[in-house]
Amino acid sequence: MTSETATAEAATASGSWTLGDLRVRRIGFGTMRLPQHGAAFAPGSPPRDRAQAIRVLRRAVDLGVNHLDTAAFYFSALRSANELINRALAPYPDDLVITTKVGPGRGPAGDWLPHARPEQLRGQVEENLRQLGRDHLDVVNLRVLGTDSIAERFGVLAELREAGLIRQLGLSNVTADQLAEARAVAPVVCVQNLYGVGDATGERQALLRDCGEQGIAYVPFYSIAGPGREAGARGAELPEVLAVARAHGVTAAQVRIAWTLHQGPHVLAIPGTGDLAHLAENVAAGALRLTEAELAELNALG
Repeated sequence: MTSETATAEAATASGSWTLGDLRVRRIGFGTMRLPQHGAAFAPGSPPRDRAQAIRVLRRAVDLGVNHLDTAAFYFSALRSANELINRALAPYPDDLVITTKVGPGRGPAGDWLPHARPEQLRGQVEENLRQLGRDHLDVVNLRVLGTDSIAERFGVLAELREAGLIRQLGLSNVTADQLAEARAVAPVVCVQNLYGVGDATGERQALLRDCGEQGIAYVPFYSIAGPGREAGARGAELPEVLAVARAHGVTAAQVRIAWTLHQGPHVLAIPGTGDLAHLAENVAAGALRLTEAELAELNALG
């Protein structure tokens, strides 16, 4: 389960799920940290080498990944995740599914702007279209901050879906009530929420189960980084995770990815990296099978 053994079969081994009418392999690739080294969004993070980032994206597709997660606000001083995707992969493979997010926004200097009002969401959708060089977006997630009503904002995206600019809709960072509110407006194909080893609270587990019962993909973010969040994995790893990693001869990150995929057939993984070796390890984790005893021990950490 090393970088040397990673092939397209490893991505296939993770299984697949359908986002509405879009079939994806359960091991995908997240681009948040691709535009820079170090912490995402940090003003001092040095931009990643363009050629290296392009190689990583192309290699991900070579390894069988057909689900990319991105956003227009994923950029560093010199690099934009969307533009890197466009440069690396256009013209896009027929089976490639690109999921993006709207709601948050950043100014040219990288400063965070207030979350988009309903009348601003179309502009954010069009920004993603321009950067990706597409005439429609496969999946658009409404990224939510807080517990207020999302019906009006989600309704704007539903109208853009009817107009043909968006194919499928999802949500990010939402509560169960917000998911129900959105589903009353339009179909929801995925939910991106915080979830990982040690972060699987009862409320998060309940929403994951609810999504499975409703046929909605659950896509955890920060599943490798844990408390490191935007900065990536930081500090000492949990001893229980390290013990499982030693037993299988794999890395702790691979154990965390495998654990994520074991949470249900509707659970997708979108680990990100700018390193070719780490990419191969992440994809190889799609074929890692944990024992019932190992899963029970890791589950108890939540």
